[in-house]
Amino acid sequence: MDKTGLRRLLRARRRTFCADHGEAAARALVPFALERFAPQGAGAVVAGYWPIPGEVDPRPLMRALEDRGYRLALPVIRDPGSSLGFRAWTFGDILEAGPCGALEPPATAQAVVPDHVLVPLLGFDRTGGRLGQGGGYYDRTLEALAGAGGQEVRTLGLAFSCQQVEGLPMEPHDRRLEAVATECGLFDCGETFLKAGAE
Repeated sequence: MDKTGLRRLLRARRRTFCADHGEAAARALVPFALERFAPQGAGAVVAGYWPIPGEVDPRPLMRALEDRGYRLALPVIRDPGSSLGFRAWTFGDILEAGPCGALEPPATAQAVVPDHVLVPLLGFDRTGGRLGQGGGYYDRTLEALAGAGGQEVRTLGLAFSCQQVEGLPMEPHDRRLEAVATECGLFDCGETFLKAGAE
């Protein structure tokens, strides 16, 4: 199946699962996702995202990370076709609608470079292949962050277990994820299934 067909299939699958189990699943994946983070954040920046309908809600995980000493950030869309920027954010801070309608921190918020990026997705496979919405924002962003030098940015996809597929068609510009957390466990992509729900 091509990417267009996969997106149609996975949007419907994700929407149905989220309506029935989304809230519980967002809480259930937190302990699995935390396996990818040191017990104390010591000020490292984690870029989350503000969920659109159907996406895994990252806020339970972001609260847990903030409690561990991590600083939070949210993405901002600068220009169509460009990579995402990131601005510091914490629970209770004001958000405003960005160019595409997504909520993001205002321009007065501090610009930051994340150490970790929580990545939303439509589908994933065991090798870290990711299918996004089709805009290419995260592929461009992860490429830009990788080319910026300094410490490598860590990536963690957040998904429902129903979003896993056997294999995704990957193109040269597609960026693979290091790991994916679901309500059933944690995939260390390229290695093995680490937590509950294996095989």
